[in-house]
Amino acid sequence: MKVFGIAGYSGSGKTTLLEKLIPCFTARGLKVSVIKHAHHGFDIDRPGKDSYRHREAGASEVLLSCHDRWALMHERRSEGEISLDELLGRLAPCDLVLIEGFKQEPVPKLEVYRPENGKPPLFPERDDIVAIATDAALDTTLPRLPLNDVERIAEFVMNHLQLQERPC
Repeated sequence: MKVFGIAGYSGSGKTTLLEKLIPCFTARGLKVSVIKHAHHGFDIDRPGKDSYRHREAGASEVLLSCHDRWALMHERRSEGEISLDELLGRLAPCDLVLIEGFKQEPVPKLEVYRPENGKPPLFPERDDIVAIATDAALDTTLPRLPLNDVERIAEFVMNHLQLQERPC
């Protein structure tokens, strides 16, 4: 599996870019998975539902399944945060794993940069940022890709990771 990150501050457009990139990669015949890091706790379950009640009762894992999908919820309780390597190990084999967040992980990344966020760019402090998606003029030798040119960004990622298109 090839791993590529999308990094940037909140509100920079990381999720929107990923949402547009995924169809570009799948149209090229790639099987794509995504890992998103959430800085705050989250719950995909709802109080009162059976699976929620099972977790609240102390189950360490609850697997939900239907004909369209399945989801495994694992309670970490006092185990601490799981590493990116551990998360990657839990994914089914695929061609490309896109990572949203995980700024500190040493994987190649595209920075989504919008100066209107009022935050400085990440690339001067991060050796793993290999390109920047922005419409701003920046002083850098890194490739600068237009924010809305999703095809060009997808092509950059394919070339950087040496991924080949597969017949659909």
